[in-house]
Amino acid sequence: MRKYELTTIFPVDEELYKTALDSVKQVLSEFGAEVESEESLGDRNLYYMIKKRNKGRFLLLNIKVNPAKVVEIEKKFKLIDSLLKYMFVRVDE
Repeated sequence: MRKYELTTIFPVDEELYKTALDSVKQVLSEFGAEVESEESLGDRNLYYMIKKRNKGRFLLLNIKVNPAKVVEIEKKFKLIDSLLKYMFVRVDE
């Protein structure tokens, strides 16, 4: 298991945010990822439109996951319509 920082951007709308966050956590648990911490970075203006939205709610998740599962998780994330953007960054220990 390796440590990663997962940065996500969700819609600002509370209902869409909650459903997308639940979907993300469900996918992570499906692939055996452990969420170590969760940090809200707040609502921010986006520099360019993403899925016809100019504002997003940023969330940083510190997770532990098997490196082989990251590609599969990304494939599942692409199917979540309310998830605007995401990025995995490996954390050096």
